[in-house]
Amino acid sequence: MSAPIPTRVHYHRKARELELGYGNGESHRLAVEYLRVFSPSAEVRGHGRDTATLQVGKKFVGLKDITPSGRYALKLHFDDGHDSGLFSWDYLWWLIERREANWADYLKRLEEAGASREPLGIEVKQL
Repeated sequence: MSAPIPTRVHYHRKARELELGYGNGESHRLAVEYLRVFSPSAEVRGHGRDTATLQVGKKFVGLKDITPSGRYALKLHFDDGHDSGLFSWDYLWWLIERREANWADYLKRLEEAGASREPLGIEVKQL
C-alpha cells in the first residue's frame, strides 16, 4: 500500500513545523528539526545505517523554501544550507508513523555520541 498524498502543505514558521493535510481531514505536523536530522539525503543517511552521519546542533533549524518535485515528493530547503534529498510521500508518511520511535532512537544516538541538539554557537570563517 502506498502512502496517502497530502492535499495541503503548510509551514508554520514560528513553531518551525511542517503541516501535511490529507483529503480525509487528517493533519500531521512534523518539527523541522526532525525532518532535518532524518533527511533522506546521502549526506545524512550515507549508504546505510553504518555510514549515516549523526546530525547535531539542529534544534533551531528552519525552512527557507519548499518546492514540489513532480507529483511524488517535496524538496525542503533548510536555513542551515542543507537542501539535498527528496522527501517522497512514502518517506514523509513513514516519518509520521514512526515519529516517536525515530525520535527516541535519535536522542539515544546523540547521548551515546556525547552530542547535543543545541547549536555550538556562531560559526566564524577564517578570511
